[in-house]
Amino acid sequence: MNDRLAIDEVLPLVACGRFPSKSVVGEILPISAVVWREGHDALSATMVVRRPGGARDRTTMVPGAEPDTMHALLPTDAPGMWSFRIEAWSDPFATWRSGIVKKMDAGQDADVLGNEFEVGARVLDVAIARASKAGLHDRATLLTDAATALRGRGDATSRTAPALSDAVAAELAADPVRELVTSGQTHRVWVDRREAQFSAWYEFFPRSTGGWDSDGRPVHGTFQTSRSYIDHAADLGFDVVYLPPIHPIGKVNRKGRNNTLTPDADDVGSPWAIGSAEGGHDAIHPELGTTEDFRDFVEYSADRGVEIALDLALQCAPDHPWAEAHPEWFTVLPDGHIAYAENPPKKYQDIYPINFDLDPEGIYAEVLRVVRHWTSLGVRIFRVDNPHTKPADFWHRLISEVKRTEPDVLFLSEAFTRPARLFGLARRGFSQSYTYFTWKTTKADLVEFCEQLLVHVDEARPNMFTNTPDILHESLQRGGPAMFAIRAALAATLSPAWGVYSGFELYEWQPVASGSEEYLDSEKYELRPRDFSAAEAAGQSLAPWIRTLNRVRRDHPALQQLRTLHFHEVDNDQIIAYSKLDPATGDCVLMVISLDSHGAQEGTLALDMAALGYPADAQFTVYDEVTGSEFHWGPANFVRLEPWAAVAHIAVIPPCDPARRVELTYRSHIVD
Repeated sequence: MNDRLAIDEVLPLVACGRFPSKSVVGEILPISAVVWREGHDALSATMVVRRPGGARDRTTMVPGAEPDTMHALLPTDAPGMWSFRIEAWSDPFATWRSGIVKKMDAGQDADVLGNEFEVGARVLDVAIARASKAGLHDRATLLTDAATALRGRGDATSRTAPALSDAVAAELAADPVRELVTSGQTHRVWVDRREAQFSAWYEFFPRSTGGWDSDGRPVHGTFQTSRSYIDHAADLGFDVVYLPPIHPIGKVNRKGRNNTLTPDADDVGSPWAIGSAEGGHDAIHPELGTTEDFRDFVEYSADRGVEIALDLALQCAPDHPWAEAHPEWFTVLPDGHIAYAENPPKKYQDIYPINFDLDPEGIYAEVLRVVRHWTSLGVRIFRVDNPHTKPADFWHRLISEVKRTEPDVLFLSEAFTRPARLFGLARRGFSQSYTYFTWKTTKADLVEFCEQLLVHVDEARPNMFTNTPDILHESLQRGGPAMFAIRAALAATLSPAWGVYSGFELYEWQPVASGSEEYLDSEKYELRPRDFSAAEAAGQSLAPWIRTLNRVRRDHPALQQLRTLHFHEVDNDQIIAYSKLDPATGDCVLMVISLDSHGAQEGTLALDMAALGYPADAQFTVYDEVTGSEFHWGPANFVRLEPWAAVAHIAVIPPCDPARRVELTYRSHIVD
């Protein structure tokens, strides 16, 4: 490899190239590098791409706004492992052209430019030979005429005119003369299917879908009764349904209602206390149905445009078959008992965590078998419970092996944890990651949080859940229905992937105690059927707003990615504004959202017109997807939001010039 020229700061780059960066089918991935050399000779760069299957493409890069920076766009149109490398090369024709133009502008005539004429002609000779060998006779003729003119008679202008023409420039751009070619390192990009980035998730407990008996008591649901919840999720516009564990639930140390240690005989226990004499991680709770019932349920969901995401929680109830067959997989305390799970102040006496250091090969083989079992039944998405409490290298190995033969399988990391762990797990293969969005409620926190996500956009894809069975944030407890609308609007438009836990659309807000984020009468420990239709008929449902959000997300490619997220100034900390732009279509959407669920808020919105692709003084008409109204906006605009009317504007901005969209895409790399 020739190291004559310098290639630095190649992006995207994850962990110094140790792990591949991420993309999805249909995304336009910006590639950039700093390419430089000594002196004043011109140089350029080529992006050489290897596609899945081995085919290669070459694209000449374009100079960026920053000196020595080169850019290219990589349309990732197929799943699998891609790779690219940058080739830097000296451009003798561009060097000659720049030099002779400067000399002619300085008044030098043909009498003193003889060497320069011949240098240019010799560069053209190389291009002519390449064109002739390739059978490109028209190109060869054009270049031959230019070389002949340089070697002919006449003044400098007439002799150089053919070589300096746009036609010759275009031909040499298509097949340039390259010298001192230097190849950079190869960089990998793993391309997932589109749903790894853009998806809307709905979580429900299948066992809560059985309704009530004639005495008003909840009836245990089945996969058959769960079909009504699939229909509900599809009606709201969700395309992924996540099911908490569907396995047999342990009887030893079973929890009662509201996490008590004194269950009644009919208490159903926590689904995360996995395993009993009826089976473990590869078994189905007998009251839900059979394996065939589950397979039919997956097919039913797919017919309605909904994928099933299954929980992968690597922990056991005390009576799980693993606890008897593999006691070496668990931590034994000095008194001889197996340690149960704790997350102080929470205690999980009904759960044994697995110790991955005691028999790593045996545990790995068994978990891989379990995952393969569920993929054979049609599951293509796993929501992984607490992956940050298991070794990172375990996940890297497991996910890599699954994707080696089933590249369409996706893994969501439920890692509510510190950034190093969250992003570290994402690097090691997780397709999506839960985030701290649930706790980000002020404008300053939201902006800082999203800008951190943008720094890691090539390695981690956020999934912003508004709530979970474990997390009922204080803002939802105190904010009233409008706060539910606000949090849904933020999650659905800030992130291309978002989700809600069932009951969110019914404004369920009561905590088990003041200061707690646990729900009163938590569904983790009891059946909790819901009547969605009755609530909506009574006007006590967020369903219409959720339908609107998911429709707008489907209609606007700008909202289906994170990379171009840009915040705009509003002189009121209770209003947040941000835009997204899709480089392929020009679709551009601006969100203006109130953070106050109790009172009206107003202010002046100062648009960063350059980030929208427009001149600083531009004026345009925007269409509001929320109200159907049109507004005439420019650099500064008065906005007012009233939570009892509409908590947000979702404004569609006319597409800017295509060349400007490309430039904005080049600049979407953010370096920490």
